[in-house]
Amino acid sequence: MKTVIQRKSLADEVASKLQKQIFNGNYKLHEKLPIESELMKSFGVGRSTIREAVKILVNSGLLRVQQGIGTFVENNHIHKEPIEQRFKRADFKELDEVRQLLEMKIAEKAAINRTERDIIQIQTHLYARKKAADADSLENCIDADVNFHISIAEASQNEILTDLYKMVSIHLKNWFHSIYSDTSVFRNTQQLHEQLLKDIIAGNAKKAWNTAAKIIGHISQ
Repeated sequence: MKTVIQRKSLADEVASKLQKQIFNGNYKLHEKLPIESELMKSFGVGRSTIREAVKILVNSGLLRVQQGIGTFVENNHIHKEPIEQRFKRADFKELDEVRQLLEMKIAEKAAINRTERDIIQIQTHLYARKKAADADSLENCIDADVNFHISIAEASQNEILTDLYKMVSIHLKNWFHSIYSDTSVFRNTQQLHEQLLKDIIAGNAKKAWNTAAKIIGHISQ
C-alpha cells in the first residue's frame, strides 16, 4: 500500500505564516493588513496566492474583507494549535473522556439516520471484531473494534462527529495496545456491541445511547 504524503500548497504556507504573525501581535484586532502588493513582496509570492491565503483565513474567522476598503483582523484569539496537534499531545485519560461523549452521541444519531448500507458496514466490522477476539488476535481485534465505532459515527450522518471520532481513534489504538494484553475485554463486551447494533437497526435512539454508555462503563451492566 502506498503512503500518501500530504503537501501544503503555497497558499496554505502563506496563510500559516500570516496567522502566526497575527497571533504574535504583528497585527492587532481590527487592524488593516497591508495592501496586496506589499503582502506579495513580503512573502515573495504572486497575487493569486495572497488572495487564496486571505480566503483561507477569512474562512477560519481570523480575517474580514471589506470590499473597496481592505482586509482586517477579525479575531486574534482563535486557538493557535490545530486540533489534530492537540489530540497528539493529549493524555489518554482526556482522549477516553472525549471518546465516551462521542460514542454515546454517534450511537444515538446512528439509530435515527442509519441507512441499509451503514448497517451492513457495522455488521461487517462487528463480525470481524468477534472473529479476532475469539482467535485472541489483539491487533486485528482493536482494528475491528475501532472500525465498528467509526462505522457507527459515519451512520450518524454528522461529518463533524465522524471526523472528531476518527481523529480520536487514531490515538486510542495506541492506548488500547498499551492497556490490553489479550482480547478478553473484547470478548466480554461482544454481547453489548451486538445489542448496540440491534438498537441502531431498530431505530431506538434512547436505547442506543444507553447501550453505548454501558459499553464505555458509564452504566453498570
